[in-house]
Amino acid sequence: MKAPAAAAAGNRSGGVDPSIPRFKCQECHRALVVVGVDSFADKLPAQATSGHVSSVHGSIMGASRMDNSYVVLSKQNRSHGHGIPPRPPSAAAPHIEPNQPTRAMEGSYIVLPPAAASIYKTSTSEGGGAQLPPPSINSSSLLPGNSFHSNVTVLKRAFEIATSQTQVEQPMCLDCMRLLSDKMDKEIEDVNADIKAYEVCLQHLEQESYNVLSDAGFQKEKLKIEEEEKKLNAAIEEAEKQYSEISSEMKDLEIKSKEFGELEERDAILAKIEVSQVHLELLKRTNVLNDAFYISHDGVIGTINNFRLGRLPNVQVEWDEINAAWGQAALLLHTMAQYFTPKFEYRIKIHPMGSYPRVTDIHKNTYELFGPVNLFWSTRFDKAMTWFLTCLQDFAEFAISLDKENNVPPEKSLKLPYKIDGDKVGSHTIFLSFNKVENWTKALKYTLCNLKWVLYWFIGNTSFAPPSGSLCAAQSSKR
Repeated sequence: MKAPAAAAAGNRSGGVDPSIPRFKCQECHRALVVVGVDSFADKLPAQATSGHVSSVHGSIMGASRMDNSYVVLSKQNRSHGHGIPPRPPSAAAPHIEPNQPTRAMEGSYIVLPPAAASIYKTSTSEGGGAQLPPPSINSSSLLPGNSFHSNVTVLKRAFEIATSQTQVEQPMCLDCMRLLSDKMDKEIEDVNADIKAYEVCLQHLEQESYNVLSDAGFQKEKLKIEEEEKKLNAAIEEAEKQYSEISSEMKDLEIKSKEFGELEERDAILAKIEVSQVHLELLKRTNVLNDAFYISHDGVIGTINNFRLGRLPNVQVEWDEINAAWGQAALLLHTMAQYFTPKFEYRIKIHPMGSYPRVTDIHKNTYELFGPVNLFWSTRFDKAMTWFLTCLQDFAEFAISLDKENNVPPEKSLKLPYKIDGDKVGSHTIFLSFNKVENWTKALKYTLCNLKWVLYWFIGNTSFAPPSGSLCAAQSSKR
């Protein structure tokens, strides 16, 4: 078989019968052309003249020798012509030794591979008769003078048998057969290399010497191993015992660690509580009035919460600021007097009303403690300031009486820095009418100074908490 390229060369040399069926390579699927079929067919009559029936040569089938794979035709059936070949005799077919050369045999025969020959074997118990050959192979096609197309049919059947025997699809072109051959050679080389490796390994193992222990030596080795096993078991038991002890200690330590963590947390909470208590005590000792009413001075003018109370010829203070200062002073005195009510006889009522405070005397008369007023005619404003001084003096006398009740030493008891006598504070009257502005301003400053001393006494003897919104009113009057 040749591929189309090889077939073209053959076609140029001897020509190819176009009626011959074309085969395809089962690997590369290229078309194959049968070359030299005519010359082979011409030899068939010549072989028949020698008195022997022609045969399909074993080289077509891929066989190198004849064995049991053939069918012998008896002499009496030669004259049947183109009929069905007779059944082979029940006895085994003549056997040809492998070393004997191929020679002519008495009678007609067809050389086949073993698998192909099996289709003609039958049991001896079936009797005479002939078996029909497969449809693809007609026995008449093997006789001399048949057409060349019948020979090609035999080739097709041979390819089928070769495929079943070699497990490789037939036919194949020369290139594919060469590639397949190279592949199989490579596999054979790999297998031979593996065999050599296995042989080397086997020789190595065979050369190793094994010291076979005697019974006494075996027993001695066994006792030695058993002793080691006992030691290892003892070590394992000791390790497990230690593990149990360590696990128990770990659990105890975890419990203690948890307790210590709880104690640390408790100590931290107690420390926070202690700090909070100290802060609370500090807050308890802190009187809000000391921060809510800050009394100071700006030169010769007294101030309360930075509001100036008074004026000078060269320092003109607006009446709105003076009224705001009077409102802060009225709120402070009213808060302290209200705290000790009813123990303190609050006869003169102070009405803190922001920048418009008022004072009610013991006769229920109310006077305005805010301006502006006429410098030469300010009777109601003067009376309001005088009654404010009287209320401040009453509260100071009440504070001194409390110190006596509490057995406070005289040097620690309340004592006003400036004596109040009616409308006078120290040596200055608080009246605005027919009075100098400087003297009036000094009297107001001394009044605020006495008020500050009363505030200090109040802070030291009380834990004040505003009972109502009076403090908020004080803050709003600041603004």
